[in-house]
Amino acid sequence: MLPVRVLLVDDDTLVRKALRQILEATNDLEVVGEAGDGDEAVRHAHQADVVLMDLRMPGMGGVEATSRIIHSPSPPKVVVLTTVTADAAIIDAIHAGASGFLLKTSSPEEIVNTVRAAHAGDAFMSPTSTRQLLEQLRSDAGRRDRRAARRTLAALTDREREVAVAVAEGLTNDAIAAQLNISASTVKAHLSTIQTKLDVDSRVRIAVLVERAGYLAA
Repeated sequence: MLPVRVLLVDDDTLVRKALRQILEATNDLEVVGEAGDGDEAVRHAHQADVVLMDLRMPGMGGVEATSRIIHSPSPPKVVVLTTVTADAAIIDAIHAGASGFLLKTSSPEEIVNTVRAAHAGDAFMSPTSTRQLLEQLRSDAGRRDRRAARRTLAALTDREREVAVAVAEGLTNDAIAAQLNISASTVKAHLSTIQTKLDVDSRVRIAVLVERAGYLAA
């Protein structure tokens, strides 16, 4: 099987070096290029299956670069990189089409799992990152349209809503299967249906809708 091709995008050469070392320590991930800004990322994105995209860079930032890449023919998956979750650009990047996000302080295992999962179309979100993102959303929940989110989620069956909430809690497919006493393949089938009904393309967007609807415990 061919390795997953990864493009590293960050204006900090030390960050790119660290990510390269982590990814190239595996047998199934290959770094095919690096970029120091959004313009360069857009030019080289066609080489990759997954792009790790810094949010804050000189010139074209990560959100704009993500949008341009996602709207290109046969686009790669994009996972955004950030130093803190208290960054409104994360939500902007998700709306622009990013499959998920990673803290730069994530463990090597989380970084590797995220790249693999993004390539498979099953974006990985660590419980820590998910919790911090949802805490950020909760902090300005009063400015969100909760009723609109609940109307959207009303399209789901009770079981699908349970799966959606579990996704927002940061659980993996296997963990959701164990919690709901169903198979992992059934979880994947539910997720596919959920994404179609909600018109979203990533677990992160499911989590955002669930939080806006107020379906998570504070």
